[in-house]
Amino acid sequence: FGEMEVWAMEAYGAAYALQELLTVKSDDVQGRTRIYESIVKGDNSLDAGIPESFNVLVKEIQSLGMDVNVGYEPEEVDPDAELRSVPSSLSAMG
Repeated sequence: FGEMEVWAMEAYGAAYALQELLTVKSDDVQGRTRIYESIVKGDNSLDAGIPESFNVLVKEIQSLGMDVNVGYEPEEVDPDAELRSVPSSLSAMG
């Protein structure tokens, strides 16, 4: 499925068919499993995930030294947490 075909489907307004083609029918292994389970259960829902090709792209960008966090909430970091936690080997030494 090429880039021009994607543009044609976007222009036609076939968003759900395009989402299915680019995720579940592409390389979204977990999405395919969820779709199969929903078909077996009789549920009519498309819960597409992230294609593996997108994860590869993120890893390639990270290998260039860029920090990429897509769809993740930033963790709150406590800079003093490491100082407060004393390893058990040190506390046993007295």
